[in-house]
Amino acid sequence: MKVSEIKRTLQNQFSGFVPEFFKMMRSGYRRADFTKDLMSGTIVGIVALPLAVAFAIASGVGPEKGLYTAIIAGFLISLLGGSRFQIGGPTGAFVVIVFGIVSEYGYDGLATATLMAGVMLVIFGFLKLGGIIKFIPFPVTVGFTMGIAIIIALGQIPNFLGFTFPDSVKEPAGALEKIWFYGKFLHTINPYAILVGFAAFLICLFWPKWNAKIPGSLVAILVTTLLVKLFHLDSVYGVATIGSEYQIPVGIPKPAMPQISLELMRKLFQPAISIALLGAIESLLSAVVADGMTGKKHRSNTELVAQGVANIFSPVFGGIPATGAIARTATNVRNGAVSPVSGMIHAAVLLLIMLFFGKYAEMIPLPTLAAVLFIVAFNMSDYKMFFKIFKSPKSDVIVLVSTFLLTILIDLTVAIQVGVLTAAVLFIKRMSEVSGIEVTKTIRYDDRKGADHHNLSAEEIPTGVVVYEIAGSLFFGAVDKFRMTLERIEGHPKILILQMRQILSIDAAGIKMIEDLLLQSRRNGTELILSGVHAQPVLALKRSGVLTDLGEENALGNIDASLNRAREILGMPLVDIKDSDFVPSVSWERHREKPWLPENANGIVAEESPEVIVESITEKLSAVKCGDEENRDVPK
Repeated sequence: MKVSEIKRTLQNQFSGFVPEFFKMMRSGYRRADFTKDLMSGTIVGIVALPLAVAFAIASGVGPEKGLYTAIIAGFLISLLGGSRFQIGGPTGAFVVIVFGIVSEYGYDGLATATLMAGVMLVIFGFLKLGGIIKFIPFPVTVGFTMGIAIIIALGQIPNFLGFTFPDSVKEPAGALEKIWFYGKFLHTINPYAILVGFAAFLICLFWPKWNAKIPGSLVAILVTTLLVKLFHLDSVYGVATIGSEYQIPVGIPKPAMPQISLELMRKLFQPAISIALLGAIESLLSAVVADGMTGKKHRSNTELVAQGVANIFSPVFGGIPATGAIARTATNVRNGAVSPVSGMIHAAVLLLIMLFFGKYAEMIPLPTLAAVLFIVAFNMSDYKMFFKIFKSPKSDVIVLVSTFLLTILIDLTVAIQVGVLTAAVLFIKRMSEVSGIEVTKTIRYDDRKGADHHNLSAEEIPTGVVVYEIAGSLFFGAVDKFRMTLERIEGHPKILILQMRQILSIDAAGIKMIEDLLLQSRRNGTELILSGVHAQPVLALKRSGVLTDLGEENALGNIDASLNRAREILGMPLVDIKDSDFVPSVSWERHREKPWLPENANGIVAEESPEVIVESITEKLSAVKCGDEENRDVPK
C-alpha cells in the first residue's frame, strides 16, 4: 500500500474526531465572538473556583488538586472536545469513588486509576462507543446519583458542625462507618461554625430568587468570609478555614508521572472502569443539556477522546478525575458563550486567581463550603425522579433500589456493576416472557383483497402440515421456552412450517435451536420450512451455514409461499396467489424460478439491512479500487 493511500485511510478514519475548537476557527471566529466568550469564561471561572476547591476537599485531597484539575483538564476538554460549550473539571459524581481510593491507596493510587480511566475513555472514543454509553439503564444512573448525593452531604457534616478530629484519627470511607464515627465526636460541635454554615446555606438557597445572574455560592463565600474575618471567628472561636487545614500553592506543579506498578494497576482496574464510565456518562449528559439549551449538536466520540486526554494529563499535573460539569456548562451557555474558547478562558481565569489571589482563597470558611456542597448534593439528587421510578415496573424499582443501597453501603464500583448486571438480567427475563410460540390448528380467514401474505390465507392447511408461529426475539433467554414447546409436537408431521414473521433478531443460541430442530426433523422424516424470515435472521442463518443445510428453497418470504412449497412436497395442486403487494424478505430468491413462489415473494428487505448495505458498499469500493489499480497498471 502506498504512502498516499495510508494517509488517505487515516484521514478518513480520524476526520470525525476533529475538535470543535478547530472547526470553529476554520469557519470564522470574529472579535465579537471572542468578547462574548471572554465575558462568559470569566464568569464561569469565578463560579468554578469554590466548586473545584469544595469537591477536592470532599474527595479527601487538598484544594489545590481541585484547582489543578479545573485548569489542566478544563482547558484540554474545551480544546479537544466535541461540544462548543462543555466546561470540564472536578464534579460531585467522583467524590465517593475518589475518597475511597485515596483512603485505601493514597494519591498515587488515585493518580494511577485516573490515568487508566483516561486511556479507557480515549479507547471508548476511537471505538465509537459514545452511543453505547447511553444504553446504561436509567434506574442505574438515578440510583447511584442519589447515593452519591447522600454521601456527599454526609461527608460535609463535620465541616458544617465544626467537628474537631485528632490528627491521628482517619475518617472512614463507608457511609455507615461515617455515621458511627461522627457520633463519637458530637461533643466537639462548634456553634459558631454552625452559624456560619447556616448563613451560607440560606444565602445559597434564597439568593437566586432575588438575582439569578450572580451565583448564590459566590455571594455566600464572599459574605461569610468577610463575617469570619471581621469578627475573628477563625482565630478566636475556632471556625475552620481552608488556610487552617490546607495550603494553596502558587502556580501549577511540574509534570510528573505517578508511581505506577503492575500490582497497583490490577487492584485499581475496577475503580478505573467506574471512573471512566462515570466520566463518560456525566460528560455526555452535560453535552446533551448544552445541546438542548442552544440547538447545537455535540459529537459524543470526540468528546470521549477529549475527556480521556484530560484525565491522562490531570494526574500528571497533580489533579484528580475530571468530566463535563452540567451546572458550569449551563452557566457558560446562559452567559452567552459562542465557542470552546470560553472554556479555555475559564481555565485561564482560574490560573490567574491561583497565581495572584490564592492567599485570599485560603480565608474561605469550611462550613461555607459544606453549605455549598449541601446545595450541590440536593440539586444533583434528582429526588423527584428517584421517587417517580417507584411507580415504574417492578424490575426498574429493583435496579434502582439495589444500585442506591450498594452505593451507600458498599461502594460505587460495585453499585454500577451490580446495577447494570441486574438490569440486563431482568431485561432478558422480561424479553423471554413476552416471547412465545403457538401452533396454528385453525384457519384465520382474511379478506383476499387486503390479505397480509404473512397471515394464513383462507385456504386450508394441507393434511400432514403443522404450522408453528414464533413471536419475540429468538435469543438465549427464550430458546429453552421455544425448544420445550417444539418438543411437544404430536406425532411426526410430514411438513413443519416455522413461521418467523415476528422474529426480528436471532443470536447464536437461536441459530443452534434451528439447527437442532432441522436435525430432529430429518430424523423423524419431517421436512422443515421457514416462513417470513426477516433480514437479520436470514443473514445469521446464511453465515452459520444452517440455511445451506436447510435449502434455500425452504426459506420462504410468507405463509402463502410456504404452504405452496408444502403442497409441492406432498404432491398436491398449488394454489394460485394473485396478490403480491407485500414486503418480501429473502433477497437471493427474488429471481429463482420455483412454481411455489409468488412473483417477488422474497426480495429486498435483506438487501436493505445495515449489514448488507455496509457489505454492498465495501464490495463496490473494492471493485472500484481494483479497477483503478488495473487502469494504473495499463501502460499509456
